[in-house]
Amino acid sequence: MLRVIEGCRLTTRDPKVPPFFVLFVLLLSVPLMEIFVLIEVGRSIGTSTTVALVVLTAVIGAWLLRWQGLHTLARVQAAISRRELPAIELIEGLILIVTGVLLLTPGFVTDAIGFACLLPAVRRGFAMRLANRFIIQQVRTHSGGDRTIEGEYRIEDDR
Repeated sequence: MLRVIEGCRLTTRDPKVPPFFVLFVLLLSVPLMEIFVLIEVGRSIGTSTTVALVVLTAVIGAWLLRWQGLHTLARVQAAISRRELPAIELIEGLILIVTGVLLLTPGFVTDAIGFACLLPAVRRGFAMRLANRFIIQQVRTHSGGDRTIEGEYRIEDDR
């Protein structure tokens, strides 16, 4: 459970990068990186070994993804049974869905990112950043623009 209680200064001004620009750059750069890495690895260890490694990482990734997904689902159910909102756990579930796509996409770059997202500490940190970003957007929306809010907060993670 996340509680916010101690001193803080929250500035809601946030530089915006257009989402379509980010998507365009990712759709262009990720396949190019994957092709480059696959060619280089294929040159170093051979084509058949490279293909076997890509298939092996997909199988291992799918197994780990299932295991982490079930663990996250159990945490969601535990939070609900304690009558708490499982917000971070649900965000982690969304991250696991994206992780599954990354792990099943052939290539070593997406596999490296996917395996990193399978680490609970990395995934939780990313989920916390996304949750904080959402909170800042909500404050900006409801406060009428760029404002600084003085307050107190303390982050307590009951985990």
